Amino acid sequence: MSMNNSPNIFSTPNLNRFQVNVINENHENTAPSQRDSESQCYEETSFADETSNRLRISYRPGHREVYDNLFQNGDPAKTDGSFHPYNTHSNTYYLKTFGHNTIDVVPRIDYYRNTGSISGVKMNRPSLMDIHEQLAKNIAVSSGSADKVTKTDGNAGNGECNTEEETKGGFVKFGWMKGVLVRCMLNIWGVMLFIRLSWIVGQAGIGLGVVVICLSVVVTTVTGISMSAICTNGVVRGGGAYYLISRSLGPEFGGSIGLIFAFANAVAVAMYVVGFAETVVELLKSSNAIMVDATNDIRIIGAITVVLLLGISVAGMEWESKAQVVLLVILLVAIVNFFIGTVIPSTNEKKARGFFNYQASIFAENFGPEFRGDEGFFSVFAIFFPAATGILAGANISGDLEDPQGAIPKGTMLAILLTTIAYLGVAICAAACVVRDATGNVNDTVVSGMNCNGSSACTLGYDFSSCKTQTCDYGLMNNFQVMSMVSGFGPLITAGIFSATLSSALASLVSAPKVFQALCKDNIYKALHFFAKGYGKNNEPIRGYILTFFIAMAFILIAELNTIAPIISNFFLASYALINFSCFHASYAKSPGWRPAFQYYNMWVSLFGAVLCCAVMFVINWWAAVITYAIELFLYIYVTYKKPEVNWGSSSQALYYVSAVDTALELTTVDDHVKNFRPQCIVLTGGPMTRPALLDITHSFAKNNGLCICCEVYTGPRKLCVTEMNTGMATKQAWLTKNKRKAFYAAVAADSFRDGVKSLLQASGLGRMKPNTLVLGFKKDWRCASAAQVENYMGVLHDAFDFEFGVIIVRISQGFDISQVLQVQEELKKLEEERQALEATIKDNEFEERHAGIRGFFRKATKLNFTRTMPKKESSINTISSMHVGEYNQRLLEASTQFKKKQGNGTIDVWWLFDDGGLILLIPYLLTLRKKWKDCKLRIFAGGKVTRLEEEKLKMASLLSKFRIKFADVNIIGDINMKPNKER
Repeated sequence: MSMNNSPNIFSTPNLNRFQVNVINENHENTAPSQRDSESQCYEETSFADETSNRLRISYRPGHREVYDNLFQNGDPAKTDGSFHPYNTHSNTYYLKTFGHNTIDVVPRIDYYRNTGSISGVKMNRPSLMDIHEQLAKNIAVSSGSADKVTKTDGNAGNGECNTEEETKGGFVKFGWMKGVLVRCMLNIWGVMLFIRLSWIVGQAGIGLGVVVICLSVVVTTVTGISMSAICTNGVVRGGGAYYLISRSLGPEFGGSIGLIFAFANAVAVAMYVVGFAETVVELLKSSNAIMVDATNDIRIIGAITVVLLLGISVAGMEWESKAQVVLLVILLVAIVNFFIGTVIPSTNEKKARGFFNYQASIFAENFGPEFRGDEGFFSVFAIFFPAATGILAGANISGDLEDPQGAIPKGTMLAILLTTIAYLGVAICAAACVVRDATGNVNDTVVSGMNCNGSSACTLGYDFSSCKTQTCDYGLMNNFQVMSMVSGFGPLITAGIFSATLSSALASLVSAPKVFQALCKDNIYKALHFFAKGYGKNNEPIRGYILTFFIAMAFILIAELNTIAPIISNFFLASYALINFSCFHASYAKSPGWRPAFQYYNMWVSLFGAVLCCAVMFVINWWAAVITYAIELFLYIYVTYKKPEVNWGSSSQALYYVSAVDTALELTTVDDHVKNFRPQCIVLTGGPMTRPALLDITHSFAKNNGLCICCEVYTGPRKLCVTEMNTGMATKQAWLTKNKRKAFYAAVAADSFRDGVKSLLQASGLGRMKPNTLVLGFKKDWRCASAAQVENYMGVLHDAFDFEFGVIIVRISQGFDISQVLQVQEELKKLEEERQALEATIKDNEFEERHAGIRGFFRKATKLNFTRTMPKKESSINTISSMHVGEYNQRLLEASTQFKKKQGNGTIDVWWLFDDGGLILLIPYLLTLRKKWKDCKLRIFAGGKVTRLEEEKLKMASLLSKFRIKFADVNIIGDINMKPNKER
């Protein structure tokens, strides 16, 4: 948008409500004070003449030259030191923007926050009406008032204040390395790296082993890319995967995956701790130091370990982060130790166990696959894939990151790259140094003249041919401790195993409560809101830690994790699948709000990632995948049924809108047909709660059959009408939703009731979904109403016919309007709240009297005076209540709910005197389709000649039969043209 600043626009100064005045910043100059005394005129406008003086801008005498100096050919010019047009945040200004006395505001993040944002309270921009009113007041500015407005206007910003508070309060926030990279690397590098990777490359060979690793990395990389796109599309709060999925796909998907993801992390703690305990027990076995037995020792060591990890977690994120760094250093040293060991010349003992340093013959021999037993490519892949997971470790503590939008993508993607290189390096190096089978006997050397048959071990001087007939204990296929054997210092590999298990357990112990706390804060599962409370400077979920501790302890004591492990892996995969689907869904919905800063993503790649995750779930374990989907479906249905009151602007909402627009456009290409006619109603209810009976009767034949729009016309001064209309729009639509009325609410402001209805008749609807029927109540007070009111009412009927609308006029004896009853109810509600507050105050004071001791004795007189007045107040309340009981129109209330009740075995009389197109028959028929009206019978009354009553009756019955309208009776009125007889 641009503004033409040529001089001819401002050639005629004119004082009106759009006047904008340039004000000098120098308050010591007294010259402007005289000019400030000139008044600005703000007129109350009607709806007919408001555009005549629109968009006129004038300047007071003496300031035109300043403005011309500011803008030369449309560009800002330099000014002297006393005037700064762009100093929009200076305390020397009061209600001024760019040097003009207007309360219009410059762009700021505080005006774009969500209503419930925890970063600060959303600030409201001044409306055009506010600006008009402020200009009309023509406030004289002083520097003192400027400070007040600066504070109230919030130039410091609530979000900034929160940041300062966090800094002062000692909040611990992590960067991308310590918060994301370290955690993800530790979680991805697990026990699999040290114990199972050599076996995997032995089974699959170097070629397929690399494919297994790369395929796993493809899943995690695509998920990481999708997660990066979602993270950079707005502010990321605490909750990790749950937050990303729920804010993208809505509470139904987020609530279902959030609960199982938190549970999976809690059980994962037990899995990693048991892995650690098993390694310790193996060491105890080798030293003959078993305490009870192997199983119970695992439980004892596991329980002690979980208690220690819980202590580190509860101590705070800072201590936990330091522990993670120490564990990473140990892990890196262990990995480097392995690579160093591959180049250290092998001893005879190690050669007997299959380690010969780097040999081309071993590399060639181990390049191809050699699956044994029941193993195959997919079974090997299923064993390795859990080792590649853990990419959500950083995202799970998103609430504790300084910049989640930048930290999560950078740290996660770099962690995937580094861990992939490590996995590939260890797998290839191990397969290039160690043969598949070895006896471990140093005497199994090659005898002279022996035929090696291409065996690399044989060419290197060792005969391991006995391994073909019996199972050997060493080699890639048989020894899980290959890395310890190859490494330069074996105990460092054991330390690496400890580091990998403990770091993963610690990450899961932190992740589960954080995700669970975010889920509970959103109150999707109301019974779990107890766990939403945080403690300490970092809002630590202590209750969540304790719950996670008990879950982990329970599964450690069970000690049967082989069955539960596939389900946990599938829980994580389900999270990955939904993250990928979230990115695809948001891109497919094409919402203008989908603008991720991370550009290296593709919606179809994300969809491929989602499908791939689902496929991997079945590859790993089909029954675990079925259980995962069943649990997720159950939780999804539960959350959908409960309908949590949240609005996160999810992509599902965007897709609903796109689908609705597409469907509406497709509907416009379909020609109308009489068989598809349905009543699309404009109902003149005013506020829907003020005439519920009129809405109920319309709803009875329009629900699930056609469109229903509750309409209200505001008449009177523009300012009051527009304000009331805008403030009540959302409330009245919410009332319809709450009361399960499938209807829309629309309102217009006009000079008269008839003009407003005329606007509604012409402009309501969209495409084919356009109203064709006007429903309004009978004007009960037509006898005492003014001629203009009756003329307006009748004019509405004529306008409806002119615009080819059907008209339904509904009449009940008591009338429809219950606004007076609602007003009385509101007053009684307020009085009841006052009475309850008063009783609470009295009880508090009595409690203080009983427990205040000596101080209460000295204050006794004042409290007695206070309590003595209470009976008067209560008696006045009772008097008011009794007064209102007489005004309470019980009959009117009963009449307002009469169409909600079952109508019983009544009759619906249809007076079809003239052919109106069949609407008068269709409406009663639609009524009888409802449960409340199904027992009612139709009686048809029609006009006819006295001499042909039977013929007319048969003719009408035949016509109704062709229309397939069920009726109980047909009555032909022969004396329809005769005046009523009083005696009859």
